[in-house]
Amino acid sequence: MLSDLEISHKADLKPIQEIAASFGIAKVEIEPYGSDIGKINLSILKRIDDRPLGKYVLVTAITPTPLGEGKTVTTIGLSMALNRIGKKAVCTIRQPSMGPTFGIKGGAAGGGYSQVVPMDRFNLHFTGDVHAVSSAHNLLAAFLDNHLYHGNVLDIDPYTIGWPRVIDMSDRPLRQVMVGLGSKSNAPLHESKWDITAASEVMAVLGLSHNLHDLRSRLGRIITAFTQDGKPVTAEMLKAAGAMAVLLKEAIKPNLIQTLENTPALVHTGPFANIAHGNSSILADKIGLRLADFVVTESGFGADIGAEKFFNIKCRQMEKTPDVAVLVCTIRALKMHSGKFKVAAGKPLDVELIKPAPAVVEEGLGNLLKQIENVQLHGIPVVVAINRFDTDSQEELELVKAAALKAGAQAAVESELWARGGVGGEALAWAVIEAASKPSHFQYLY
Repeated sequence: MLSDLEISHKADLKPIQEIAASFGIAKVEIEPYGSDIGKINLSILKRIDDRPLGKYVLVTAITPTPLGEGKTVTTIGLSMALNRIGKKAVCTIRQPSMGPTFGIKGGAAGGGYSQVVPMDRFNLHFTGDVHAVSSAHNLLAAFLDNHLYHGNVLDIDPYTIGWPRVIDMSDRPLRQVMVGLGSKSNAPLHESKWDITAASEVMAVLGLSHNLHDLRSRLGRIITAFTQDGKPVTAEMLKAAGAMAVLLKEAIKPNLIQTLENTPALVHTGPFANIAHGNSSILADKIGLRLADFVVTESGFGADIGAEKFFNIKCRQMEKTPDVAVLVCTIRALKMHSGKFKVAAGKPLDVELIKPAPAVVEEGLGNLLKQIENVQLHGIPVVVAINRFDTDSQEELELVKAAALKAGAQAAVESELWARGGVGGEALAWAVIEAASKPSHFQYLY
């Protein structure tokens, strides 16, 4: 089989204006970034505000191995499969960080025949949103240090400064640094650090904002440090929030791209799930839900973290709850959860891991069953998608299906979206449609 990059380069891309038109975006509402990427003007929200909402589908997973279990492949591929069977569908995904892209994990465009394209532009720079977040974040850091240099009128305690600088790169020596070295004109000397941009609070704020005014307000409430008497020092107090919002006025617009099958994909923001809420933006989903029959979105990591934050943070902010959750698992991961194997990123898999072993799979089913329960606690129907590999035996697959159904999943379906594209997920698409048609009884956990 061809590599992901080779598949991407062979894709027959359509002009982004054509993709936009097919999705119901007017010509004046799409701002092209070259021939195959565009930004969506937020004026569209007013035009489509009275349209009915589509079905909302969350893709999550069991606790993944370091190799990943195929959530992004499933998110992209399921949207293609839904389009194939006559439903107007769009996927909404996060923009990747260049740190993981240049590391062991790699990019986030999906894989095989379920990708968004062009892959290289998607993974590198894209429309500059991540760099805009870096600029806004670092501007606040500069304002903070500048305030200290010019007399510290707010009486900030330098030992309480909790606002680092950020860069969209994995660069270990920057984890702990001293700033202000040299002469006194270089601002007060204090310890600091660099985080990766996706970990910035600005990225999380951008993803949860409803419009530019809301973004401006949220930026102003960011706490950077505390005064000597313990009071918070905000970006508003440092007079930085307005300038930060201006730096983000293009980044707040969701991005439109296409899949390998020329179906639309919305890409916007990229907060990590382990330190933020780990989901794409509210704005992208709001647009998708007014234009499509189905919006398929993805949360980071497993259902115990990314999906939990999706339900209790993102859905609360959106005032919209999902109709169904797709829980992705692999036979490989279930074997790892048996405790008999260790899987390390960048190292070859244990050959025993890919040999048929139903008994070992059964020992690892506890993780799948618990993750099904984690979703069910929120009152959402669950469809289990088994991301199938050539090394999986039918006995292993049937074992997982039976266990999932017994645990209360609406369906358990094999998925071949990576190897076959949309056609490899039609059974999954039908299962999602069926589950989404049933009433849900959503509830927040807190």
